[in-house]
Amino acid sequence: MSRHDSTGIQSDYQPIDDRDAEESTHLLGTVQGGNSSFKSSVFNLMSAIMGSGILGLAYAMANTGIVGFSILLLIVSSLAAYSVHLLLTLCGQTGVSSYEDLGGRAFGRFGKILVASTILIQNVGAMSTYMVILKTEFPAAISSFLSPDHERAVWYENGPILLILVTVAVVLPLAILPKIGFLGYTSSLAFFFMFFFAVVVVVKKWSIPCPLPVNATLSLYEVSSNLSECTPKLFVFTNKGAYAVPTMAFSFLCHTAVLPIYCELKRPSQKRMQNVANVSISLSFLVYLISALFGYLTFFDKVESELLLTYDIYLPRDLLVMLVRLAILLAVVLHLPIIHFPTRKAVQKLVMADRPFSWVSHTVITLALLTVVLLLAIFVPDIRNVFGVVGSTTSTCLLFVFPGLFSLRMRPHPLLSVAALGELALVVIGILVGLLSLCIIIVSWAQNS
Repeated sequence: MSRHDSTGIQSDYQPIDDRDAEESTHLLGTVQGGNSSFKSSVFNLMSAIMGSGILGLAYAMANTGIVGFSILLLIVSSLAAYSVHLLLTLCGQTGVSSYEDLGGRAFGRFGKILVASTILIQNVGAMSTYMVILKTEFPAAISSFLSPDHERAVWYENGPILLILVTVAVVLPLAILPKIGFLGYTSSLAFFFMFFFAVVVVVKKWSIPCPLPVNATLSLYEVSSNLSECTPKLFVFTNKGAYAVPTMAFSFLCHTAVLPIYCELKRPSQKRMQNVANVSISLSFLVYLISALFGYLTFFDKVESELLLTYDIYLPRDLLVMLVRLAILLAVVLHLPIIHFPTRKAVQKLVMADRPFSWVSHTVITLALLTVVLLLAIFVPDIRNVFGVVGSTTSTCLLFVFPGLFSLRMRPHPLLSVAALGELALVVIGILVGLLSLCIIIVSWAQNS
């Protein structure tokens, strides 16, 4: 559990001198320590990192090339580790243990509201991606267990109807609980499900021939003309590549969970928690790279923006694909209420401030959030749109802009020092990447329409 600084949020920024840094670090180590081991902390942070973004990385590789994708993924993961370093440094110097309160320390109430609003939008986008996965994968999962000649166009194969039923019957009862600590244990299953997904992607690489079949009978000319589709591309430059970096930023965003995990770490120190973050990000990098690479080498340019949908086209009714789909669906259903809780907390901080708990407001906020997310999922035609918009705005802010900006504000350095230049570069990269990606995405929408 995160604990807030007992001194409260200062409306005016005050620089932190060395004595304050030492006292705050000592306070952090003695008050905020927990019982989590190094291994369990790595596991928890990896569970926070790995999510629905893994389903869109093969599509990102198809539109950037193998080498281009690998370079971008390495850059994003390295910047994620560096921004975690900045957050941990600020946490150690101030004793603050939440992202919102760091914004308050840096820019007063405006900073706290800005960070809370960004987290709200980010989590709504994350929940929307999970809902979109339910909408697209649930009908496919049901169809795979039915006979090929069963009646078509029935209600239990309608994505929006199934999405509403699952939300009302499962997600809402879990999300409306005032405390959901017991579901925190189930979130650890998400990592195993994602790892299982990556293993299946590797195994199925040798189950699907290339060239990919267009129909049951291909002429020799049609096969030979498609041979060029089986050549992997090292670099690709298209407007669809604008979705790559936002999807990666979406996939590596774990910064709202870093500080709570830091507080629960046994014998907490900045170096120890940084090692936790480095190991977690590195292992996630490997899983992401393997799943994206083998997904791309299986389908090449034919890969869909949501990888599991591609298997339905070329490998229908496959047992392993059916199992991994069920695993992903279970992970999504169980993870949705967990994401909902910090989202509702951010709304309560923005709307209700420090008012006492009320079942009326609690229920109204829960219903309103789930309704908004449900409508977004129903009317969003493609999951890459959520990855692109959310990744290029809130994800880049939480991953790049805010850590660098807060560090520049709260830890003044000489303008030409290495630390100041690194923090400034992080802010500039985040802003440029976010704006450029968002502009290209909007232009591509206009062209498609």
